[in-house]
Amino acid sequence: MKVLLFAVLADVCLSSVVPEEEKNPQFWRRQAQETLRRALQLQRLNTNVAKNIILFLGDGMGVATVTAARILKGQLQHRKGEETVLEMDRFPFVALSKTYNTNAQVPDSAGTATAYLCGVKANEGTVGVSAAVTRSQCNTTAGNEVTSILKWAKEAGKSVGIVTTTRVNHATPSASYAHAADRDWYSDNEMPQEAIQQGCKDIAHQLFENIPDIEVIMGGGRKYMFPKNTSDVEYPDEDKYRGTRLDNRNLIDVWKEKKPADKNAYYVWNRTELMNLDPNKVDYLLGLFEPIDLMYELNRDNETDPSLTEMLKVALKILRKNPRGFFLLVEGGRIDHGHHEGKAKQALHEAVEMDRAIGMADVMTSSQETLTVVTADHSHVFTFGGYTPRGNPIFGLAPKQSDIDKKPFTSILYGNGPGYKVVAGERENVSWVDFAHANYQAQSAVPLRQETHGGEDVAVFAKGPMAHLLHGVHEQNYIPHVMAYAACIGENKDHCHSGAPHSLSGRLTVTSTLFFFFLLFTFVF
Repeated sequence: MKVLLFAVLADVCLSSVVPEEEKNPQFWRRQAQETLRRALQLQRLNTNVAKNIILFLGDGMGVATVTAARILKGQLQHRKGEETVLEMDRFPFVALSKTYNTNAQVPDSAGTATAYLCGVKANEGTVGVSAAVTRSQCNTTAGNEVTSILKWAKEAGKSVGIVTTTRVNHATPSASYAHAADRDWYSDNEMPQEAIQQGCKDIAHQLFENIPDIEVIMGGGRKYMFPKNTSDVEYPDEDKYRGTRLDNRNLIDVWKEKKPADKNAYYVWNRTELMNLDPNKVDYLLGLFEPIDLMYELNRDNETDPSLTEMLKVALKILRKNPRGFFLLVEGGRIDHGHHEGKAKQALHEAVEMDRAIGMADVMTSSQETLTVVTADHSHVFTFGGYTPRGNPIFGLAPKQSDIDKKPFTSILYGNGPGYKVVAGERENVSWVDFAHANYQAQSAVPLRQETHGGEDVAVFAKGPMAHLLHGVHEQNYIPHVMAYAACIGENKDHCHSGAPHSLSGRLTVTSTLFFFFLLFTFVF
């Protein structure tokens, strides 16, 4: 192992050589001038009406995760990494979002999802309801439901879709269609009897009842759709993947029954079925590819499990057939799970895959008519540092040992989590473990079974119609209001006139007023 350690350190030193062109000041001047030229073009704002809206949500994708994913993307392309450009880096407008919940300084994914989808801040653990609802108390729900931008888009005649790498009834997607006092009410099996008796419905039930005509739903969560103890189609011998529903309903059948006879509705559960579909002949698609969450990208079976990019591509082909446009929520949900488990390699590969999906969406849409927003719900206590040299492997060691315990340490660390390890009364010596393994749990300062979220602001990247409205520092619940304003949906539509650019009516009003005063001045004098 010591030989391996020295080899890694030697590779670090070799990879940190400064590229020859970067030694020339003109390299940096030319780069800056090109960036300046592009920035000056932004003075011509895109004030078109957004026909389409795509919201990419990187669950747990804080700024440190974005930076580390950028480096990883470059190193996967055999480059140093730091100079790499993520697809989201190309977006012209960037803001910061304040992520706190109404009752939490450091938020959870349910309260934040309610903010960036419904436009209202909420309590942690609740979805699609206002802060008047107390977590787990069903009887506080009635009358405090709030609707989402997905519903606003559907009411405006647009097609709508949900694509996620988590279960489709997880916190992020559920806030787009459900109203629940507890994010963990995945099926009625997870609900207290009191809540059921009081009339509250589980989230899987609400997926097919509240907005029954969602055109595209893809992710995981099969087991919550089937009666208790129903064997899973993919893992028939695994008890943990059996159906959970106590009401004995088969929600897949319910979904099919609600579709009009003259429409083509398809349910698929594996990649082969998905890729064999002709999107031009699909009106409704339900794809549930795992009993719970989808596999990590690094663990994904390329034959049976679709990637986030593949799901996105199919979704866009179906949704864009609507002449009125669409709203699509795309969640890279397992970034968050990787961090909670202290598995930075899993988390960062999930982030790189989401960036790949962002690139695919860019190819398939036009920024003249599509507003695309990329953001996160919250951060994590994930960091990387240690004065690493240029090109240091993102999962590698810092160049120097600790000057306290004289042991090496990885650049990536967590503030808390399962990576806290003490061996013989001392911090574990990472030179004796495979710290580049996909499931390696990076060391943490405080021992916890699961690493926690972070409380700092997260980035918001935007491009397309009215993207310039996402600027500076905003409350997280501001985001859907901008998207709705851009698309002329929801309650704020006074500025909308026959699909003309937003600013046109204002400019006409000003011009007309000036012309009136010109005529008046001419008449009087």
